[in-house]
Amino acid sequence: MNIVCLDLEGVLVPEIWIAFSEASGIPELRRTTRDEPDYDKLMRWRLATLKEHGLGINEIRGVISEIEPMEGAKAFLDELRSITQAVILSDTFEEFAGPLMKKLGQPTIFCNSLEIAPSGEVTGFRLRAKKTKLVTVKAFQSIGYDTIAAGDSYNDLDMITASKAGFLFRSTEQIKRDHPEIPAYEEYEDLLAAIKRAL
Repeated sequence: MNIVCLDLEGVLVPEIWIAFSEASGIPELRRTTRDEPDYDKLMRWRLATLKEHGLGINEIRGVISEIEPMEGAKAFLDELRSITQAVILSDTFEEFAGPLMKKLGQPTIFCNSLEIAPSGEVTGFRLRAKKTKLVTVKAFQSIGYDTIAAGDSYNDLDMITASKAGFLFRSTEQIKRDHPEIPAYEEYEDLLAAIKRAL
């Protein structure tokens, strides 16, 4: 039995924080897990930046409401889900993901959650577990699933390498250079073909 585990941002939808950076005019918020391997450090820095600029969940949700899936992403996901089980494993947050999941046809997503004050200030975050993607892949394997994983960032490498097959998708040149052993693809049709071969 197989289950495909996909990253969300950079694979199926644009990076939320980059979109928010552009909308808010705060270039520092363009930094993502493609740039910073330490997710806890990255999020603490993001929250401090939001506080400094007086921005909160309402402003972020306003930007998210305008984000559309990447061209071809929903068709890719629809076809994938027609042939095997698939789940999205993301380090994003429940408070961000809802509108995006609706646009993708309501796939299952496992992600984290934010701590939000009544004022709308984002005061903290709660991870489901440390190394959430790896822990989830290992949990699937422990109940009899073979996992196939695809992602684009440093925080996807553990789930990719722990799976029976794993792929980089639209990753950075640096990550591809650092991990030449992981097949890398740029188009959904090529990723889908690779997944099908691995099933």
